[in-house]
Formats: sequence, C-alpha cells, structure tokens
Amino acid sequence: MKQFLFIITLFTTIGTMAFNEPFGRISGAIIDRDLQEPIPYATVIINDMEGNLVTGITTGDDGSFTIEKIEEGTYELIAQFIGYKTFSREITISSKQRILDIGIIPLEAEVAQLNDVTVVAERTTIEQRIDRKVINVGRDLTTTGASASEIMNNIPSVNVDQDGNIALRGNSNVRILVDGKPTNMDPAQLLKQIPSTSIKSIELITNPSAKYNPEGMSGIINIVLHKNANNGFNGNINTGATVGENWRFNGSLDMNYRAGKINVYGNVGTNFGPQNNLGRIYLPQEDLLQAFDIENKRESHLYKIGMDFYLDDNNTFSFYTNQNYFNGGPEGAFRLIYNNNPEPSLVQNLDLNFDNLNATYNFVYDRKFEKEGHNLQAEINYNDLDQEENSTFDFTGDTDGFVPYEESVDENRNNIIGNIDYVNPLNENSRLEMGLEARILDTDNGYITTNPNFSNSTYQYKRDIYSFYTTYGQNFEKWSYQLGARLENFQVDAIYNGEKVFEDDYFTVYPSGFLNHTPDEKNTYQISYSRRVDRPGFNQVNPIREVSSPRLTVSGNPELEPQFTNSVEFNYTRNFINKGSLTGGVFFRNINDEINQVLLEDPNDPGSLQIQYDNFEDNNSYGLELSANYKFTSWWSTNTSFEAYSQELKGIVGTEYLETNNSTFNFRTSHSFKASEALTFQLFGFYRGRNESLQMLMKPMYFMNLGGRYSFMDNKASISLNFNDVFDTQEFQFTDGRPFPQEGRFKGETQTVYLGFSYRFGGGKNSALKRKSRDDNEAGGGGMF
Repeated sequence: MKQFLFIITLFTTIGTMAFNEPFGRISGAIIDRDLQEPIPYATVIINDMEGNLVTGITTGDDGSFTIEKIEEGTYELIAQFIGYKTFSREITISSKQRILDIGIIPLEAEVAQLNDVTVVAERTTIEQRIDRKVINVGRDLTTTGASASEIMNNIPSVNVDQDGNIALRGNSNVRILVDGKPTNMDPAQLLKQIPSTSIKSIELITNPSAKYNPEGMSGIINIVLHKNANNGFNGNINTGATVGENWRFNGSLDMNYRAGKINVYGNVGTNFGPQNNLGRIYLPQEDLLQAFDIENKRESHLYKIGMDFYLDDNNTFSFYTNQNYFNGGPEGAFRLIYNNNPEPSLVQNLDLNFDNLNATYNFVYDRKFEKEGHNLQAEINYNDLDQEENSTFDFTGDTDGFVPYEESVDENRNNIIGNIDYVNPLNENSRLEMGLEARILDTDNGYITTNPNFSNSTYQYKRDIYSFYTTYGQNFEKWSYQLGARLENFQVDAIYNGEKVFEDDYFTVYPSGFLNHTPDEKNTYQISYSRRVDRPGFNQVNPIREVSSPRLTVSGNPELEPQFTNSVEFNYTRNFINKGSLTGGVFFRNINDEINQVLLEDPNDPGSLQIQYDNFEDNNSYGLELSANYKFTSWWSTNTSFEAYSQELKGIVGTEYLETNNSTFNFRTSHSFKASEALTFQLFGFYRGRNESLQMLMKPMYFMNLGGRYSFMDNKASISLNFNDVFDTQEFQFTDGRPFPQEGRFKGETQTVYLGFSYRFGGGKNSALKRKSRDDNEAGGGGMF
C-alpha cells in the first residue's frame, strides 16, 4: 500500500474553482412524488415565454440541478422524465433576485400505481442513462422463466448459449455483479440460481468509469434484487409454474418493516424442477453420432435479509446478507453410435450433483457532510462459496479402455472486498471523487477420483488486488466531461499439489474519460474511453483435468496472462418527449494478449479432444447498437433493439493456427398491448444471425413468445399467462466443425407455458435515505451530475 500514499497526497491537493458570474442562477431537486426518492438524469429546460429553448441540464444522482448564466427576464421552467408527467412553472430572474432556489419538484408517475407504493413494475422499461442501460424488470415477457439465466436473451446486447454461458456485445468476458457486488460463482451457474421474480432491475455498463473494478472486457452486468424501505409493513408475493416436458416452479416473497430510524427488509426466492436438454453431433468421416440426453435437476433457494439504521440525517449504518443455496446437476447419458458398425458403440452414463452455499455479508457506513453531495462511505463485503461436486460415471457397450469411476471436487472460495469512497462537490460546476479498495481472494480446490487415468490433486489460488481511483468532472452549460484513473497492484500465487506453479506481481493504470453534449432537451451525445482487464477465471487456470464426455477433456493453464482492452464508445440519444427515446451507439475495442481456447487432439486417443487456454496476439472488435422504447398510442408500446458485431478470431485448433473474422447481428422486439386498464397482452420476438467461431459455424436462430396479464383487486393482484417459444425453434445448430468435420444441434426444453400470480400488500410511503450509490452500481457522475 506504500505506493498509494504519495498518490493520495497528490490528489488531495487539488484546489477548488471559483466562479463569479453576473447572471442569474436557478437550482432545485427532482424527486418521485410517491416514493419520495431522487430521479437522476431527469431533464430540466428553460424556455422563453414564446417557447424557444434558452438552456437545459440533466439532474445528478441525487436529483439536484443548478443552471448558471441566466439573463434577467421571465421564463418557463420545464422538468420531465420518461414515465412521469411533465412539470412546468413560470419563473423570473431580476436584479433583486438573481439566485432562485426552486426547491423540491415532485414528478407524478404516468402509470397507475398501487395507492402509495409500487414494489414491482407492471411493464418492463429500458432507461438510457449516461454510462449504462437500466432494464427495470416488470411482470411481462422479460421475466418469463424460473431463473435469471432464462430471461437474459430478452435483454438488449446480451446473449446466452446452450450451456448458460453469457455474452455481452458478442463477448463472453463480462463481469456479473449482484447488488453491485461480485460473487465467487461461475456466472453461468450463478444466473441459473437466481429466481427471476427476485430481480428488480438489470444494468448494462459497457464502458465503466475508473470508479469501478476494471475486470470484464465487454463490461459489467449488474443484477439488482428487490429491497424496500417504505414506512410501515409492506410486501409482495410472486409465484408461478412452468409446464413443458417437465414441471418447474418459482416464487419469491419481499417484505419490509420501517419504523422510525430502523428499516428491516427481506427477500426469499426459490426455483426448482428438472429441465431436459439434448444434443446431437455427427462426424461424417467416422459415420459417428454423439448423442447427449440430459435431465438437469435444480433446486435453488435465495434469501436476502438486511437492515438500515438511520442514526440521524447525516449518518447511516446498513447491513445485508444474501444466502444462495443450490442442489442439482445433470443426469443422463452420452452415446457414441457408429452407424456403419454398431458393435463398437459406447454409452457413458453420468450423474453429477452440485451442492453449494454462496453467502454474502455486506456492511456500509454512510457519512453525509453539510454541503450537498459531500459524503464519505466505507464498506466491507465478504463472500464465501462452499461447493461439493460428486459425480459417477459408468459405461456400457464397447468399454475397451473405459472403466466405471467416481469423482469428488471440494471447493472453497473466500473473497473479501473493503473500500472507502469520498465525494466532494468542489463548487456548483465541478466534483472530485477518490477511493481506495482492497480485494483478497483465496480459493482451495481438492480433487479425488477413482479413475485410473487421473490422480488425486489439490490446487490453491490466491489473489490480492489493491487499488486507488480518482475522477474529476465539470459542467459547462450544455457540455460536461469527466476524467479519471484507477491504479492497481495485482499479486497472484498458484499452488498445485503443494508446489508453486505460477506467481505474478504487476502494477497497472486504468484511465477513463467521458465527454457529454446536450444541446437541448431532445438530443444527447456522448463519447467515452476506458481501459479494462480480463483476468483468467478460476477454471481457466485450474490445471485439474475435467472429463466432459468420452471424447472431450478440459483443463486450465496456470500461466495464463491477463488480457487488456482499450475501448472507445460513441452514443447518441434522441428523446421523444412523453413518448420514449431512441439510442444509437458504436464501439471499438482493441484487445492485447487475447485469451482463447485451444482445441488439441489427444495424442493418447486419436479422435478425442483436449480443451485448454492460451494467450494470443492483439485483436480488434467493433459493433453497432440501436435500441428504442416508444409509446405509439395509449394502448401500444415497444422496446426494440438491433445489434451488429464484428471481431477477428485467432487460435489453435488441432495442430493448425487459424484466423477468421466473425460478423453477426441480433434483433429483438417486445410489444405491449393494453386492451383495458386491467388486461394487457405481450409479444416478444428474437432473431440471432449466423455466427462463426474457430471451432464451428453457428446457424441463425429465432423464437417468439406470447403472453398476457390480468390485474384485479384494485391492481393489488395479477395473473400472467405466457406461451414461450411458440414455434419450437429456439435451438443451437452448427456446421463446419473443426478440427474434425462435424455438425450438430443442441435443444433445451424451451417450448413451455408459464402461469404466474402476484399479490402486493401494505401501503407505506418511501422516505428512506438513499443508500450507497455503489450498492446500486450507479455512476458517481464527475462532470455528469
């Protein structure tokens, strides 16, 4: 930590800037009228009395705004935000009153709400903020499914493959956070364990500022779980059943009790039930068919309990814990079928069971000073994953060289994160942020097997990261900027069977910058830059070999180096007042020391493959994104997006070094039709274009979902009915396999009917203090506040 002492001293000497303007100044704050919470990024404009635009600004994270350099005269002040009724007021700037404090402006929501509190939105909305897209999850098609994994394909810029692996902007190097915090779990498994009804919103942060952890080449996906802080006793219950080849169930219960200085809240969510998956891979050279028929068992329970203690208006203590229990895994058979000679055919029967508890404990102290926006926050987050994997394999048919065996993997991961964040609005136009963070990870892995071809082993992976960041930003009427840098010291040790097999220690700087231009209330332009890192995941560096099938083994590379990415992004947002918005963006990424899979032919078993990982040369990728949310009429609205990506691919497949260019596109559209105040119908469609990797060419894929919702009991209760994958077309197909010619398909249990019920109770208004901004993973602002 010595290297940071000088840095901290240097940045704390930054002086404030003084402004002495002869014009008038208008200030105030915008809040949600019912929830009494700030509305960030709302639009505030000043028109002359003939309706011509004079100037404008957007509100900061705390809902506040200040507009400088207003000449004397009478104006109309307009405040607006998507989903709220527009507020207008006549104001006057004169020599006697140059400084005008509007005070609190409460905006009224346009949608019908439950008396004084709404826990879950009726309809999913997409909100474009300065540095992210926020998908406020509603009870419609975007939440169809039992888990987070099953709804991710409905989220713009996000794709999930047949194994549950997630990609953002066509790249799987994405960081998954829950309530703004990392977990120790594999992202694919984590998403399968979170009940969809426990999710409040999903945030896509494609070019994070220096304030945030730089890991994840394509950015951050933050899953925000429900939390209430309403006065009195309040709650919401959701339950549902999915019917396909199997029955699956999910449900959640959210409750809170707020009295005086204490708020206690909790969330319980569950999903359980099996899901079938099949796969078919054909190798024409051997006339060999590989058939996979798997039933994935799943039982997942999520508990979130927390408390806020408001010592006074300036000091808040908060604590919460997430406890996520999971039990399940795949059970079924892999068959090798030689069509021209059935005698040597082989069947591998498998039964894998994962039993884990993923626990998070979080403590925050928030200190607010007298000056608005001036605060200090300290946080400690502890995450512990205990997982036991037990597997059995046996063989029938031509079992020459194959014997029944069992495997057991015990894994424990401890991750401690401590950080201090300081924010100081130096004056009305500028803000300085600084922070320190320490991340300490310790992973122990033990492998026991009865397979004579492999041996028992242990693996320990220890990683320490210490960092310091600072950002500084300013507003100049229609222009704003933010500059920042994050400095990190990274240390890692890998110990395999008691011997150190890898160690590294390096210091890196991660700069970031944002430039924002808002010429009027309808148009916003932004260009941003950031440097990020994708450090190898645990499975990528774990040398313990895993047997996936009779023809495939997987192992990691302890000496794998991190890959660094320089990302530039340009976005334009067009705001259609009271109708919606259109956002278009382009991005370019330069990747250094890119990490890729290496597919090698097993020298001891011709025809079998080994999957490993290695670093390759620099690479480039770029893309275009368009998204719109628009209200055509009072009864018809849409969320629609289009994404196109292109990336150079390099790697070793078999014994050959390959290079190719992959260009693909996705299109998804969701429409809501309001038949009456109580009855709404939804339509969702998705199309993914042709996609190429080093190992295969993936065919296009499309599917469609239909649904409806009926509300009753004064909007306190509702019933949802959804028909998913109407044409049974949601499947993964590929051709041109490498290094062996092959083609195949993978099909999950996607054609289903979902029936859900929701009921809300309680009626207290929200008067809670705003909790730590990092908990919601919201931008600190800098110049954009």
